[in-house]
Amino acid sequence: MIKKLRYKINSINRIEQQYIKQDIPKVEIGDTIQIKKVIQEGNKERIQVSEGVVISKNNSKINTTITVRKTVQNIGVERIYLLHSPQIISIKIIRKSKVRRSKLYYLRNRSGKATRLKQKSV
Repeated sequence: MIKKLRYKINSINRIEQQYIKQDIPKVEIGDTIQIKKVIQEGNKERIQVSEGVVISKNNSKINTTITVRKTVQNIGVERIYLLHSPQIISIKIIRKSKVRRSKLYYLRNRSGKATRLKQKSV
């Protein structure tokens, strides 16, 4: 019973390894990133660029997700991106920030200059 389960898990891991992207930079909480994603509208495809601060990250191999927050017309917008998705073309890190939390949900309650994070000296 355990051998069968172990075999299943190993074969799933082997299949998932084929789809994991290697060219993704190491994204951390507090980074300001720019994501280029393919959007399909009808039979046309276009590239949408979105920029924001990573407020959370969920690590789980191929299902690794990041939550990106940005302010559009004084309204906070959050979007969850699957890092290894075939729709994501590129991820560019614009700025790294010094943070002391693993989730930056407190930024939801702040607006304006209060949402600024200290820049990491690299």
